[in-house]
Parts: sequence; structure tokens; C-alpha cells
Amino acid sequence: MSEAPVSEAPVQKPIPVTVLTGYLGAGKTTLLNRILSENHGRKYAVIVNEFGEIGIDNDLIVESDEEIYEMNNGCVCCTVRGDLIRVVEGLMKRPGRFDAIIVETTGLADPVPVAQTFFMDDDVRAKTELDAVITLVDAKHLPLRLKDSREAEDQIAFADVVLLNKTDLVTPEELAKVEATIRVINPSARIHRTQRSEIDLAMVLDQGAFNLERALENEPDFLKQDDHHHDHDHDHACGPDCGHDHHHHGHDHHHGHDHGHTHAPSDIHDVTVQSVSLRGGEMNPDRFFPWIQKITQTDGPNILRLKGIIAFAGDADRYVVQGVHMIIEGDHQRPWKDGEPRESRLVFIGRDLDREKLERTFQACAAKPN
Repeated sequence: MSEAPVSEAPVQKPIPVTVLTGYLGAGKTTLLNRILSENHGRKYAVIVNEFGEIGIDNDLIVESDEEIYEMNNGCVCCTVRGDLIRVVEGLMKRPGRFDAIIVETTGLADPVPVAQTFFMDDDVRAKTELDAVITLVDAKHLPLRLKDSREAEDQIAFADVVLLNKTDLVTPEELAKVEATIRVINPSARIHRTQRSEIDLAMVLDQGAFNLERALENEPDFLKQDDHHHDHDHDHACGPDCGHDHHHHGHDHHHGHDHGHTHAPSDIHDVTVQSVSLRGGEMNPDRFFPWIQKITQTDGPNILRLKGIIAFAGDADRYVVQGVHMIIEGDHQRPWKDGEPRESRLVFIGRDLDREKLERTFQACAAKPN
């Protein structure tokens, strides 16, 4: 990869933003303190939700100007009570570039509004790009969390990467069952097993999960995977810099009850999120775009994430789409390779999804009806 020019040219690359979520006690503070104190040679800005009450080691703080603490490894940390955008803009004005920004959401928080902030605000989006949503899960307490909390499930459903932490506190059988539950809720996230939040930061930061250029490049199996087996470790996601820039501003209210599971083993009773995988041939763009806009407008509150690759008839390039609730974006990614099957594939992750309707209406967008 070529180095960016040193001069203060306006073509600076946007700073990647990682959203870190997970229940209280899952290990977020441990991970953040490692980022703020270890000698990794990179400059990270960590934004902590006030209610997260991070225990920052005071001897690590070099200087403090109001909300922003500079650490002795060059990273900075700040706490936010209210306006996330204001804090991000404040960080952008500081001298010296950051390698990345990490935003921690509180234990109970839904990561979706934070992700939407980086999708929707034009000023923030000009300087930053959403990189990935990382969810920490406590291996021992996840089954309990799923019983009493819909947020715990949403955090997993929305993740690009799941850190399955505290694996030393459970038996191999319990661990396998917890991992199977995560797979049911989110078949396409990468899962890393960790103890005391110890992980190579390269596995967490700079994942490019929302970046169309990198989207799906690491996962050749996305179009081939068998809908009932999700044992592979691929990062299925796409990104915001898009041609068809359809912004639908929706409200994030979850209604409804559990209407069946998709790949759920019968003994996992507390999962209400399902994934629906659609597969077809070449699509007619004049049918596909109105269809996907209508689906996201009508079912948006129930759709946590959607992502896919579409083959359009007469189009040499793969088209990648991804959505968060009612915001959907897409763009041409790269030409189809010789011998690559020109298949279209979409995955919806959400609640109360009408599989039959989605399949039927998706197939109706085909260039050559079955």
C-alpha cells in the first residue's frame, strides 16, 4: 500500500471509527485500558460514554484539557455525556493525526444510533469512516443476558466482530453452546475467543467492514456458503461510500415477538433475532432498487443489518449493498471475475422478518423470471 503524502493535502484519508459495544462486565474497560496504556506505537482516540465509568489509571494521564486526557503512550481518552458529533469534531481539530477513533457505547446501549451518526452527519462523514462494530460477550453470562435483555441480542446481531471473552470461566461444552448461540443470532460475524480481553488489536481495529472497496474481498465464500452451516470465519460486510446513496432516516423502535428462528438449534429458546439468506441469479435494476427501498421503508425497524452482492443483467461489475435499519447504501465494487458465478445474494438480520415474502419479492426482481 502506498504511503499518503506528508503534506497537509486535502486528500487525507478518513479516520476509521470503531464502535465498541457489549454488556457491563463483558470486558470493554479491560480492552480500552489496554489500548490506552500498551506500547503499540499507534495513536488512538478513545471516546467513552460517561455512564460506562471507565476506570482510567491516573498515573497514565499526561495532561488533561477539560474532557480530553492524553495518555503517556500518545493515545487520548475523553468522556461524553451528550453530543458525540461535537466530541468527534473536537478531536479532529487537535494537532497530530489519530490512527483511529474508538467509541465505547454504554452497557445497555443500542450501537445502532452511534453507527447511524457516522452514516448520516455529513461533516463527520467527510473526515471519518465507520470501520466496524465490535461486540464483547461474556461467555459465562451470555445465556442469562439473552433471557432478560433484548439489547444483548441486538449488540450481537449488529456486530462485525464478536470477542467471546472470559472463555476460561466456562467448560468446553458451555463454550461451544454459547458460540452456537452467537452463530444463530449472527451467522456472518467473525468470532474471536479471548481471556481478559487479550487480543491482537489488528483483529479488532481497521477491519474495513463498512468499506465497499474492501467489502467481501476477504470472504470468497459469501456467495457459496451453505445456508445451514456457518462454521467459517469470514467478515461479511460492506460499506458507505456509495453511488446509490439512499438515506432513509428512520426511528429505532423494536416491536413484536419471537416469530420463529432460522438456523436455531431447538435448545436455544431465548433468541428472537433471525437471519434470512436470499439467493438468486441476475437481477433487473429497475425492479431491484424500488424493491429494496420499499423493504427497508416498511420493515426497516425490524432490520438490524442487511448486506449482499447483486449481479445486474448487462452489468460487468458486482454491486454491493448494505443497510442499517432504514438507511441503505450500495455501489459498484469490482468486475465479476472469469468463471465466477453471477449470483445475487442478500442476507437480512432482524426480527419478525417474513421469509416467504422476502424470498418471493426478491425472486420477482430477477432479470429472467423463474
